[in-house]
Amino acid sequence: MKNQNPTILVVEDNLDDQFLIESAFRKVGVHTPIHVVGDGLEAIAYMLGEGKYADRKTFCYPTFVMTDLKMPRADGFDVLSFLKRNPEWAIIPTIVFSSSADLDDIKKSYMLGASSYHRKPSGDGLSLQIKVLYDYWLTCEVPEVDSTGKQIHTDSAGKLGERFEQADRPGFPSADRPLR
Repeated sequence: MKNQNPTILVVEDNLDDQFLIESAFRKVGVHTPIHVVGDGLEAIAYMLGEGKYADRKTFCYPTFVMTDLKMPRADGFDVLSFLKRNPEWAIIPTIVFSSSADLDDIKKSYMLGASSYHRKPSGDGLSLQIKVLYDYWLTCEVPEVDSTGKQIHTDSAGKLGERFEQADRPGFPSADRPLR
């Protein structure tokens, strides 16, 4: 199901990049909520709805996540790892948006479940890159979730999907608590 009211979570520690990324989204016509957090620990708190992020009407569950890699406290790898360990959130399209061209960073990002890896462009290239990413993710089909971001259980009986565990089944693993 396509989400017609996407909420974007941007995980970026650099204040200038935060401003430029959010401005680029607005420049290409994105009018839906964009929430910017400064590091991986804040992103995890946002996903869990903890602390100042507890009000899901104000801090809507993200439709997709864009994360930098190199950040203090908890980095982009921590964000990817957290999302991957939680079956309900592993489905969220997660874009790594980093200055790093290191082949190991790229490889590790995909191994941890990144949907895509993009290097931050300079100058006017940022708006174009943001538009391409946003337009692409709007065309993707994603599992339905409720207002808390929890996947809605589907009846897979007799379908190809019945071979796969669903997150709300007893005994299915849940995410470990975030790093503190």
